[in-house]
Amino acid sequence: MAIPSRRELFFIVPPAVVRGSQANSKISVGLIGSGDRGSFDASIVNADPRARVTALCDLFDDQIERAIQRIKGGKPAVYKDFQRLLASDVDAVIIATPVFEHPRMLEAAVAARKHVYCEKPAGADTAGCRRVIAAGRRADPRKCLSFGFQQRYGPVYKEAFQALQSGEIGEITHARAYWLGGGLGQEPRTHDPDPKIAKLRNWYAYKDYSGDFIVEQDCHNFDDLHWFLNALPIRVTGYGGRKFRLDQEILDHLSLTFEFPNGIHVAYEAAQITPPDLRRVGEEYAGSKGSITTSRKKSVISPGSAPRTVEARRDITIDAFEAFIGRILSGDVENVAERSALSSMIALLGRAALYTGREATWKGEFGS
Repeated sequence: MAIPSRRELFFIVPPAVVRGSQANSKISVGLIGSGDRGSFDASIVNADPRARVTALCDLFDDQIERAIQRIKGGKPAVYKDFQRLLASDVDAVIIATPVFEHPRMLEAAVAARKHVYCEKPAGADTAGCRRVIAAGRRADPRKCLSFGFQQRYGPVYKEAFQALQSGEIGEITHARAYWLGGGLGQEPRTHDPDPKIAKLRNWYAYKDYSGDFIVEQDCHNFDDLHWFLNALPIRVTGYGGRKFRLDQEILDHLSLTFEFPNGIHVAYEAAQITPPDLRRVGEEYAGSKGSITTSRKKSVISPGSAPRTVEARRDITIDAFEAFIGRILSGDVENVAERSALSSMIALLGRAALYTGREATWKGEFGS
């Protein structure tokens, strides 16, 4: 099956059509997946005066209890079955479940005609990403379908992208990206007498549940490359391995070289075993007239000898949710399912090269 052409779908409709009875009330939001990331997202939403979290869903009682404590405010309805939450009167949902569940739950949320904010990545495998693309194409054009690629909404990234678009650094000649962190996956595993529950509790350690850390985490870098280079890679080679995760299925370090159109090569490096002094996350774009360095904390735009720095004033996840809520209220909704799935598939392409030890091509993995 060939990959559909890349595009971003933006729909503009009258605000009254989208808001309906919401016009004089807060947006009601349900959380599907009440773990650490989901409860963090929900706490941001609940702190926004335009919205409130009215429902939580998770299979595990301890996750629900921790989420209630973290969200701080109100008495949300509690569900174990996400379909029951979707059948309720919530206006919007956050999907923050383990990666392998994103496609199934996004499909259901689209069918229920909810506004959706789905955490990244789109899926743990190619089939899941294709499901997300198909669901996005079926979505109600009056509903917002956003993804947790929060760099797209952060002022530090948006100003850097505008500088690139205006020609400040000329044409991009090559790029580099990296996510050198530590700690994840090295904590004690959660035990349960039921092996299925134990696997679900420790989903991060299994490649069919998480996609491996190149998909679950590094998709952020690949979305930035997708955005700034305005292209998908042609091919990739690289290597990865395990130094500490000897009892897990996923890697803990990797290095890749991508070829993008127009002869642009991208060096990529990631690890989750990096000592504190060497940790860093970001992207670097070299141009014919200067350079741009991007990260969640700051961006440095250097057109020649006069660099300027843009500092982040807060966690850019807040910017992403402010945009999501604002789009619902204004009616200027977005549908970025396809774009987000394609960014996730860049990670899957890199994973194919790592797992096989051979060059992987976009056409060979996904079709033309």
